[in-house]
Amino acid sequence: MWRDPLFWLVSVAVACAMEFWARGLHDRLWHGPWWPAHRSHHVPRKGPFEFNDVFALMHASIAIVLIVGGFHANAGRASHVAIAVGYGMTAFGMAYFVVHDGFIHGRLPVGFLSRFGWLRRIRNAHNVHHRTDAAPYGLFLGPQELRQTRRAPRSSSIGN
Repeated sequence: MWRDPLFWLVSVAVACAMEFWARGLHDRLWHGPWWPAHRSHHVPRKGPFEFNDVFALMHASIAIVLIVGGFHANAGRASHVAIAVGYGMTAFGMAYFVVHDGFIHGRLPVGFLSRFGWLRRIRNAHNVHHRTDAAPYGLFLGPQELRQTRRAPRSSSIGN
């Protein structure tokens, strides 16, 4: 499994795809019907946790089931792919936790990350999201999403 290029391809592809999955959920559910839970993330936190953390636990549970289930299943392509998907989800979750919760919101001592311009742009884009409750909804591609939102053509009544 560890030497299988498909395993690593699936893991990396899933980790990258999670940005788009998270952005879609954030836009359509977190700022939609699940706003009562997500609102806790948009107000000052009291203590180390917020109700919004339940969403991370939900995704972590899915990754754990895939990894553990894959290891307990008969060894084969399907079990390896399940483990790879779980690893990809976990890799994204860890990166998200360090950058979003740790760096942007100060829940971990990772201030040294401000040395990296790309991470500062991510933090700035996320701060725009918190000020406006609008796009960007993504994290790692938040700066690009913010640029696209600002460049979106405005509707015009001319010619209508």
